Amino acid sequence: MSTLLYRLGRFAYRRKWSVIGAWSVLLLVAVVAALGLMKPFASATTIPGTEAQRTLDVVREEFPTDDAHITGKIVFRARSGATVSAGEAGAAVRRSVEAVADVRGVTSAAAPSAKAGTVSADGRTGIAELVFSTKKGATLPATTKAAVGEAAADARRAGLTVELGGDAFSQVKVEVLGPGEAVGVLIALGVLVFVFRSLRAAVIPVATALVGVAVGVLALLSLTSVVTMDSTSVILAVMLGLAVGIDYALFIVSRHQTQVREGMDPEESAGLANGTAGGAVVFAGATVVIALAALSVVNIPFLTVMGLGAAATVVVSVLVAVTLLPAVLGLMGTRIATSTVPVLRRSTERAARRTERNGAGRRWATLVSRRRWTVLVVSLLGLGILAVPAADLQLGLGGTQDPDTSAARAQRLVDDGFGPGYSGTLVVLVQGATRTVVATAEEFSSTVRDLPGVRAVSPVVTAASGDAALISVTPSSGPETEATKGVLAEIRHARDAVEERTDTDIAVTGTTAVNIDVADKLSAALPVYCLLVMGLALLLLVIVFRAIAVPVKAAVGFLLSLGASLGALVAVFQWGWLSGLLGIKDTGPVLSFLPMLLVGILFGLAMDYEVFLVSRMREEHAHGQPPAEAMIRGFAHGSKVVTAAALIMIAVFGSFVFADMQVIKGMGFALGIGVLLDAFVVRMTLVPAVMAILGGRAWWLPRFLQRALPDVDIEGERLARRTTHPASAPGAPPRQTDGARVAVGTGGGDA
Repeated sequence: MSTLLYRLGRFAYRRKWSVIGAWSVLLLVAVVAALGLMKPFASATTIPGTEAQRTLDVVREEFPTDDAHITGKIVFRARSGATVSAGEAGAAVRRSVEAVADVRGVTSAAAPSAKAGTVSADGRTGIAELVFSTKKGATLPATTKAAVGEAAADARRAGLTVELGGDAFSQVKVEVLGPGEAVGVLIALGVLVFVFRSLRAAVIPVATALVGVAVGVLALLSLTSVVTMDSTSVILAVMLGLAVGIDYALFIVSRHQTQVREGMDPEESAGLANGTAGGAVVFAGATVVIALAALSVVNIPFLTVMGLGAAATVVVSVLVAVTLLPAVLGLMGTRIATSTVPVLRRSTERAARRTERNGAGRRWATLVSRRRWTVLVVSLLGLGILAVPAADLQLGLGGTQDPDTSAARAQRLVDDGFGPGYSGTLVVLVQGATRTVVATAEEFSSTVRDLPGVRAVSPVVTAASGDAALISVTPSSGPETEATKGVLAEIRHARDAVEERTDTDIAVTGTTAVNIDVADKLSAALPVYCLLVMGLALLLLVIVFRAIAVPVKAAVGFLLSLGASLGALVAVFQWGWLSGLLGIKDTGPVLSFLPMLLVGILFGLAMDYEVFLVSRMREEHAHGQPPAEAMIRGFAHGSKVVTAAALIMIAVFGSFVFADMQVIKGMGFALGIGVLLDAFVVRMTLVPAVMAILGGRAWWLPRFLQRALPDVDIEGERLARRTTHPASAPGAPPRQTDGARVAVGTGGGDA
């Protein structure tokens, strides 16, 4: 692989304009495809095969409704002592609803009615149901929304609280790259300037990463015409594409810059950097892609789309790094090694006089080696404490709406007036022979009414066919609470005896039941997914490092960082710790698919950092250094580039914490804190401590595995033998390789 990447790098360097032109054409095609094929985002949180989903499909067949059009609601709240059905307040509500009905684009507007169940028990809260002419899947025109809001303002002027909600007013405007994300990119640029000590060199990784994100995201947007996709899938692709795109380019440019500064021919350097550091990029990208693609085995459609979409963006980022990046380096030539900014130029000269022997990385590794047992215990204790809240992890699918929007305020008015269970109705379907369905439904309705946590049960509704009946159950608690999950479980438990005695089929569905089933299936799939990813991690690392202890250590470290990250996520988003500081306005269950995404993405990044740090330790040990000294030298060599890569990841992921959508906040926080803990606590602290404890035993491998395992040459050993000018630490004299390994992390040094 290293030889192929070497040749590809030299080809791209020589044919730079052809490669840049090809990527420009590809970007233009992606733009045209997105503009021509893009459809509005849609949410589809369904799981084939679950009871709630199967039952919902039957309900739609037996009880057909016109659900092809967008619906909405206006929630009115009268002052204390007044009602929405009588007096001046009632008259204002009726005038507003009549005005809304006359708005162009509104098909029907039904005023609040106690008979229809849209007036609260105290009479102060009412819901006007709206139907629009716009079909579902399309976007309701902004002019229609504004006209409805203006028509409803008559009631607001009369002293009522008026909010607009429902699907029509819950549509979220997606900002692919907002102000917060731009700040993250700027922070990443600052880190790159510090690493490269050159502004033009620092711009290259950001520019190529943006190209990769643009191509990947535009391709995803064009697929919305044939695949149901929500905005979260696109934002995840942006988040991950930016982070890995900048990091992957950092690894290659850092190696290339060091070699050019030492006098290597730029074309040869670009090929060598692509063959060595580029090999690590391909390996790191492959691990992320495999972990994300593995989400499809869970058989959850929206999660499959999310995983495959993000994986595709990572593939594009890898291709950009090993093709477009060498071409851009060809434009730079020898200027990649210099800077026109006086401050940066002087910084480069000072760095050239330093060696890794007195660097911060070596000093830290030496300290950890001397205090290895203390460092090990303190690190494990700290990660363990952070992981404690994870035991209280609760999963759900709510919390996607910005709490400051009118739709969120409307929902709060409904919860206050009708009870939180009003929006979490459970639908019971009874099927059987025509002569027994109604009687069974009436009997089961009485049984359900007596269950704890049930607030109300609607009258039985019979299908036109006569062989199916519906019962609507309103719980006392909200749709995302453990109490409502308990009500669902009680209903399903109570049906067993009735089904056996009456020869009927009873099932529970509804949006709340579907969401609960989604969360339950994700919870059950998480351990299986973790085992799959962990097995993959062990296999890949045994092949790469040709050792047993190192892969086991890496896998255990990944579990530690995962547990601590989940604990921090629960503490902040579920318990509310530091929520005000981070702008988190609503706390509640953690997004159900977030732990699985965290596992997949964090796994790939953790293995990336593991390879960059430990491969150099392995090289030093293979060259005859004692285990402790090999660890210190290897860590000193790769620590700076890993530190920079982690800081970039944290900056990009962390910037999404300030997004409006709670879903995106959670994703940004989980990934940011995950990288922080894995890079700086596990890889930069635990890894050197454990390596110092293991000594030479870290590299033991049974003889039969030595013969059986393939040599994938991730580090580019064969390629290194072809050159007589390997990268060394800045300021060190050139030396012959004589077959020496060139680690994938070289170039990190003090460039």
